[in-house]
Amino acid sequence: MAQYWYGLGAGVRGVVFLVLGLLIFSLQDIVIKYIGGQYPVLEIVVFRSLVAIPLTLAMFRMEGGRGLPTTQQHWREYLRGLFYFLSYTTHFMGLASVPLADIAVIRFSGPLIITILSVWLLSEKVGLPRWIALVVGFSGVLLVVRPGVDAFNWGAVFTVAAVVFYALAVMLTRKLQTTDSSATMSYYSSLVYVVATIVLLPIVWLIGDIPDAHPSVAFLLRSWVMPTLTDGLVMSGLGIIWAAGMYVVARAYSETAASVIAPFEYMSLPISVMWGFVLWHELPALATWAGAALTIVSGLYILFSDQKARTHGRTSSPRSGGV
Repeated sequence: MAQYWYGLGAGVRGVVFLVLGLLIFSLQDIVIKYIGGQYPVLEIVVFRSLVAIPLTLAMFRMEGGRGLPTTQQHWREYLRGLFYFLSYTTHFMGLASVPLADIAVIRFSGPLIITILSVWLLSEKVGLPRWIALVVGFSGVLLVVRPGVDAFNWGAVFTVAAVVFYALAVMLTRKLQTTDSSATMSYYSSLVYVVATIVLLPIVWLIGDIPDAHPSVAFLLRSWVMPTLTDGLVMSGLGIIWAAGMYVVARAYSETAASVIAPFEYMSLPISVMWGFVLWHELPALATWAGAALTIVSGLYILFSDQKARTHGRTSSPRSGGV
């Protein structure tokens, strides 16, 4: 069996690991859809984080670390953790009212937003064709969000916010990856999750339940309740899902070049459509499919143009270096 597996080739193995990782991460959205109507989002985040912290320590040990993870860039680690906390929380809030397929399409705008922030925060150069691709991609997202029309869902705003906060976290990850390991960054992020929840709790309790609130807002302000044993285990399982998904995706990108398997990230759309139909009988609207097509085409163009630029850089560098 092992001989057959390694005979598949690195590219195929990478794709298999990536799709498996997307399937694992999709379980997280299913869990939130399942229990989101009974518990507040911050309570779920706390359960997830308390399980994730020891898992990050285990990952740190696997990387050869000893004691507790340390860093020389505390403020960047804390700010990155805060952005991830906000992204995680607003994503969950969006799940309370937005179909899984729509959420998948909106999340496809991540590379587009990261590109814009790279220009603004990292002073990276972006040519006219890529700006056109960005406009096309955002047009696809607008088709799904549909602001200003009767079908507009405020929950989509939280999903868009989740993507923006995620992109900001990626910017900080680029700054930290030269000094801090992935396990170290995950450890600090999990700590920030717990602290941020403790800080927000008094504010949430003070506001309390709002009658007839939007489902996403109600998900945030809902009163805390003692979970049943089953629900407590399910919420705690989010930490295990996160750790398993991170590991499998990391294996995917370690098997082969990112340019080979990155386009398969868009498999998250059919996976979301499948779960939405099987569990909640959700069928994506025509606008969702059209928006997905525009966003995917835009994202693939940015991916391949970036790969072409990197390849050109590698082939030209020996000549410029005089070797």
